This record gives sequence, C-alpha cells and structure tokens, in this order.
Amino acid sequence: MPAETVPVTGWGRTAPTAARLIRPRTYEEAARAVRDCGARGGIARGLGRAYGDAAQNAGGAVLDMTGLDRIHAIDADGGTVLCDAGVSLHRLMEVLLPLGWFVPVTPGTRYVTVGGAIGADIHGKNHHVSGSFSRHVLSLELLTADGRVRTVVPGTPLFDATAGGMGLTGVILTATIRLQPVETSLMSVDTERAGDLDDLMARLAATDHRYRYSVAWIDLLARGAATGRAVLTRGDHAPLDALPGGTRARREPLSFRTSRLPAAPSFVPEGLLSRTTVGLFNELWYRKAPRARTGRLQRISTFFHPLDGVPHWNRVYGRGGFVQYQFVVGHGREDVLRRIVRRISQRRCPSFLAVLKRFGEADPGWLSFPVPGWTLALDVPASLPGLGVLLDELDEEVASAGGRVYLAKDSRLRPELLAAMYPRLDDFRALRAELDPRGVFTSDLARRLHL
Repeated sequence: MPAETVPVTGWGRTAPTAARLIRPRTYEEAARAVRDCGARGGIARGLGRAYGDAAQNAGGAVLDMTGLDRIHAIDADGGTVLCDAGVSLHRLMEVLLPLGWFVPVTPGTRYVTVGGAIGADIHGKNHHVSGSFSRHVLSLELLTADGRVRTVVPGTPLFDATAGGMGLTGVILTATIRLQPVETSLMSVDTERAGDLDDLMARLAATDHRYRYSVAWIDLLARGAATGRAVLTRGDHAPLDALPGGTRARREPLSFRTSRLPAAPSFVPEGLLSRTTVGLFNELWYRKAPRARTGRLQRISTFFHPLDGVPHWNRVYGRGGFVQYQFVVGHGREDVLRRIVRRISQRRCPSFLAVLKRFGEADPGWLSFPVPGWTLALDVPASLPGLGVLLDELDEEVASAGGRVYLAKDSRLRPELLAAMYPRLDDFRALRAELDPRGVFTSDLARRLHL
C-alpha cells in the first residue's frame, strides 16, 4: 500500500501534526497496516469531521478507511443494513431513502462514516427519543491489535468500550445497523422563537416529547433580558398524506435531494468572524425566524445538514481555525447552564453556530458522551484572546456539576478532569491495556488525555 507523510488536522483546523497516511482497500490491507504501523502506533480515520485531534497521530500512522465503502446487504423488510465502516451516512441516505428507510441517528453533517459514528457514538436532534448511534448497532466486526477480527455485539464489555471509544479498541471493519422507517424524504417542521434562556428551556421541557427531532439555535451574544434568546426548530418525518397532491414531491416522495453552494474560499482573512459580524448575523437570524410556524415541509438535507451545502465551510474561521466546545450537565443543574451562558454572553464570544438540546437516557458506551440533561455546543475562533483560560474555567464548572465534554469535539481538555467527567474511564483503560498491551492503537487525543 502506498503511504505518504502529510499534515493531518481535525475539522477545527487547529494543531495539525504529521503522520503516515495509509489507505487500505481491503480488510487484509487494513490488517497489514495495523501490523506494520510502527512504534508510534496507528489510528483509523474516516471523513475527518472530528473537530479536534481524535483522528491524528503525530509521527505514527493514520488509516484512511474511506476506501472500505461497500454496502453488503439491505433487509428492506426488516430494516437493517450491513456495510463497511468507511461508508458515509450520505451514501446510506442515497441508497436507503428510496427504499423507505433512514439512518437512525445523524449529527449535523452527513459526511461521517459509519465507523466514525460508532467510534464517537454520535448523537443527533433525536437523542431524547432514540439515543445515540451505537444504540442501533446490532453487531460490528473489529480488527484488534493482535490481528484478530472479532464479532462484537451490544451488552459486552468490548462493545461498550468501542462505542464512543474514539477508535482506541481497534479498527471497525463492518457494522449491522437498525434503520428508521419513513414514508417520505421530507420533514414536517415547527419553528418558534424563545425570548430568553428560561423561556427556551421551559418550552423544551414542556413539549419536546411531542417531537422526534428537536434543536435550538441560541444567540450567545445577546445580553440583558434577551440573554439566551433562541430559535427552536422541531419536527418529524412527513407522512405521505402531508405532501400536496399533483406535486413532484408527491410523485417522488422518497427522492433524496440536496443543495450545494460554492465552496468557501481557501483563504479567508483573519478576524472575519468578529463580534460585530457575528452579532449582525445573529440579529438577522433571530429576527427573520417566525414567531411561530407549524407544519412547514423541508428537505432532509435542509433540516439536518444545512452547512453541508457549503463545502469546506470550516475555512471561514481563517487559518487559525476554531474550537468547537460541547458540554452536557444533568437535569437539576440548570443553574450551571444559566451561569455558563451568561459568562459566554458577557465575554462576548463570537459564536454563530451555537445549539442547545436535551438528552434522553444515557447510552452504554463507557466513553459515550450523552447523559440525561442539557447539552450546549458552540464554535469560537481559536485566536480569540483569553479563550483557553475561559474554557478551562468552564471545564472546571462542568466537571464539578457532574457533567462532561464531548471527546469527538475536544482539542484542549486537561487530562486531570477526565475521570470526574467519565466514571467508567478506569474500566476503559483496563480493557484497552488487556486488549492492546503494546499500544498499537493511539492518537494525539489518547496521548493528550492519557486514555
């Protein structure tokens, strides 16, 4: 297999490190790459949408798994699919939607591989109903450090360590996934504005159970009485009888359509996303949203993945990149969420991609992120003065409240806080030491956090 040494970075484009990039095309080539990855070990990588350093490995090997992208079998009656780990959620949607099936969980981008979805145990707008991605995985095949390919099923320690384990238990080769039935490829969407954070949380707590999908965009630059004002968007898959008669949508109800805008330029001036420009954007975004609107039909791509329509949108933050910060705190700790939102607002952090959601039941993965409660995700230019100190302080507050940060988005957490955030950390480390005593599977994230 050809290999080249290249700089590798996460979607946030911070802290690139050089690694040997290997592109296996068969399971045998993947096994050979693992066997020959060298003293600095290796880590599997999908489409590179982890924001931080989870799929980087300075001085070692990175296995680009996107060449293993076959869909092996679809049970169109029972609603399952068996596919390679390098298959993207985008590809699954293209193939499965015309058959009346949808992926059970999708994050804010469909350009995520199945292996990455399991390794990060991704969540979406439906966690309060459906849980995370790994809850819908019926089995997977895992290439471990000893060269064995193991069939791993839910309810076993190896499955719980792999779901959310950031690729550190082995290389996922295939997975069998349970799917969500749908009648159309459109969404029926309700939108409303919330005047402040308390108003938003009250609406979510009172009515989220009525919707399969729910998310709120929150204005983190608003201050005073408007602190935490938001646009709340919720919906479900539209039934066939909701589509207007005589339209193309009614004639082709399961057609998967996407839109695509020009790519962001390769060079963007530093400081483009300033407090002024982001503040203007946030004001316009909030004002243009309807006070209350129900039943609007939207494409799946519009509802779930609006940013996917702009290729390389991460470039808009400039060469310095950006930090995506996501945390969760449990129900009953709304005071912590309020304090953090106020601090970010007072600090005037220019974030225009800030979302608030409610999580449902915790998932079984030992390092899986979701726990019942409130999760806030925000993006901030990495060059913002004082950002490191601010986020360190937020980490302390989140950990003290029994919350945690999301490892798939992390690029700067201090390792001493990890055990407080993830109580099964010692179990994960013990299983990993037993399964991979030579440390074949490692990453910049693993070294930074002593995983």
